[in-house]
Amino acid sequence: MTWMAWTPITAVFFTCIFLTLIGMAIWQAISPTIPRRGFLPLETTRGDRLFISLLGAAYIHLGFMVVSDASIWIASIIALVWLFLVMRWG
Repeated sequence: MTWMAWTPITAVFFTCIFLTLIGMAIWQAISPTIPRRGFLPLETTRGDRLFISLLGAAYIHLGFMVVSDASIWIASIIALVWLFLVMRWG
């Protein structure tokens, strides 16, 4: 994997995303999702909500880096709360 400057944090990040996608695929195979409406203005499935959560997490991190010099872990905690909210009630 020398073609990219992998750091341990980058490897852990992409491994977590990969494992999440595998987990969602298994969950879908065991219990097929039913589209539903939550606080998001459209009907979504679990996969849709995961995608929206990941996009939101990217924007949360980018916005946090623009407006603050604090630790990025704060943005990560905010992103996890966002993930929970969207997956549960989105």
